[in-house]
Amino acid sequence: MKLKKNYKFDNGRQIWRIIPSNSGNLIIEERESEKKQAYFHCLSLDSGKKILSNFQFDDTFWVGVEAIKDDIIFFHKFAKPDMPKHRGIFAYDFVKKEFLWQNQDLIFLFIYEDAVYAYKDKFEGRNYYAINLSNGEIIEDVGANYELINRLRDESIKEEENKSYLFPEVFKADSVADDRTNVFIKSLRNDFVISGKIEFIWKENLLMLSFHEANSKGTLNNLFKAVDLSKGKYILEEVINKETSLFLTDSFFVKDDLLFLLFGKTRLEVYKIFY
Repeated sequence: MKLKKNYKFDNGRQIWRIIPSNSGNLIIEERESEKKQAYFHCLSLDSGKKILSNFQFDDTFWVGVEAIKDDIIFFHKFAKPDMPKHRGIFAYDFVKKEFLWQNQDLIFLFIYEDAVYAYKDKFEGRNYYAINLSNGEIIEDVGANYELINRLRDESIKEEENKSYLFPEVFKADSVADDRTNVFIKSLRNDFVISGKIEFIWKENLLMLSFHEANSKGTLNNLFKAVDLSKGKYILEEVINKETSLFLTDSFFVKDDLLFLLFGKTRLEVYKIFY
């Protein structure tokens, strides 16, 4: 078993979101809060080849990603700056590099099969719509039928849950069925001055760990380690955050056979897992 680095992404800006798609693409959102700038990128998931780079809206900050479907990114704006409520749906084809359609009035809910489901606030309640995701035409006016919307949303969530993601969980005593994993994680406290919790992902014979070690300067180093449990040895060791006073989380995840590892807040490295 080994990990091979496929590529890295680093523009020196804060990486806000990392979104792999099932169509073989990777969407990365960067933000510079002080400058009020947001940038969006699309890379080939396997190779890191740039498909879209430094894309910005006319509003360069108050915009975000709702979802990705095939070659389309669905963006939203905000009802008001500094307020969390979304407003509008903007379907952007990142291969053609053009907007396919926009709807300023509706608010995105979810995608199910080949339709975008959205709503419009009314004086009392909401009115729901099903929209053709390719051209923005309204397929169905669902009215106030929230029971149907809730059922379809549940189906959409089930689809998302089956997309082969693995996210870290906090290690607790005997929280893993694999005895080798339990023994290895518990032994870390003999080798490192660990402060705080240990996060891990266990995938077959591969164990991936993130934890904080106290250093001689009175701060913390955030360490990542990957272990081949079949051989009981490290196959990747990295310091992903140096001399921090904070306990940093959400620094790695796995999709299919790719490991996504975030260094600090600005650098992403993607590794291929070979079994």
